[in-house]
Amino acid sequence: MFFIHETTCISPQQTFLQDKIFGMSMDELNQPADNILYAIEPAYESIPPGILRRMGRAVRLGIGAALPVIKQTTKTVDGIIIGTSMGGMEDCIKFLNQIIEYNEGTLTPTNFVQSTPNAIAGQLGLLGKNKGYNITHVHRGFSFENAVIDVNMLLSEKPGSTYLMGAVDEISAYNYNIERLAGGYKIKSCSNSELYNIDSAGSIAGEGSAMFIVNDDKENAIAKLTAVHIFQTEDGQLVNEQLEQFLKTHLGNEKPDLLLSGENGDNRVIHFYNSCEQICGDAVTIARFKHLSGEHPTASAFAFWIGTEIIKRNALPGYMIKRSVEKDFKKVLIYNNYKGAQHSFMLMEKA
Repeated sequence: MFFIHETTCISPQQTFLQDKIFGMSMDELNQPADNILYAIEPAYESIPPGILRRMGRAVRLGIGAALPVIKQTTKTVDGIIIGTSMGGMEDCIKFLNQIIEYNEGTLTPTNFVQSTPNAIAGQLGLLGKNKGYNITHVHRGFSFENAVIDVNMLLSEKPGSTYLMGAVDEISAYNYNIERLAGGYKIKSCSNSELYNIDSAGSIAGEGSAMFIVNDDKENAIAKLTAVHIFQTEDGQLVNEQLEQFLKTHLGNEKPDLLLSGENGDNRVIHFYNSCEQICGDAVTIARFKHLSGEHPTASAFAFWIGTEIIKRNALPGYMIKRSVEKDFKKVLIYNNYKGAQHSFMLMEKA
């Protein structure tokens, strides 16, 4: 489909422009606070201070991750494609509260301007003076995957183009409370190491931003996205059938070397992941990532980033491993589902 050339990630772990995450132990990882994994924000040296001061948190996360990869690439970026589900929600709530507080009088425009999900892609276009294709996909658990599909369609229409692709999501106090009351997050506090061992409903909340420079040029690429498939169902048997067909179509009789599982500690959806592990077979290494990123609608973007890094290094941090098989990581399958209904498969390969 396309090749990945540059990557950055701002996450709850030490992932921004460094490789510490690959040399750390479980005890050294950033731990959740009240079941929330907050992103570790960098100094944002690429953003002018005057502009940074007025940015909302989601906009900071997105632009802070995107500007370094734009500067690193030698290609001209022809478009910006971002996926988000809750980006700008905090500023949206602030603006709505101001409407009540000031009785619809004189309102601060900053919160309104940054309350829309497309504020991140728009700001990137303005800062980079990029007048090309600019779009934001807001599709809950499919937001990042729709950005991936959009890039693939664009490259089929305009071969030779280069795009900035990524995803951003933030934790809003209001949304967190709503999700917690709805049963989305665990009631009792748990650490990274305990997440998969506590047999209860819910997960831990997360946030972050991952950005990628992609095109159809294999030269100097880190990894390749071979295929992506999304579908919505709560039927476990249908998920199994979809995975079997996906693997048969893109790998034939082979299996992936690594399954990056979106298992999140929620006992209501664990059966989806267990079934997928069985379909992949015993000769496949299984790794999990949501004790690093937390659960959020675009957590698959973090998986996409760390999958790219695993292929690049041919190495896997020990604290991610659920089952280990001695082999090189040339083909990586990412399986994620959001709320047990929105399912996605992404197959990555060594370029």
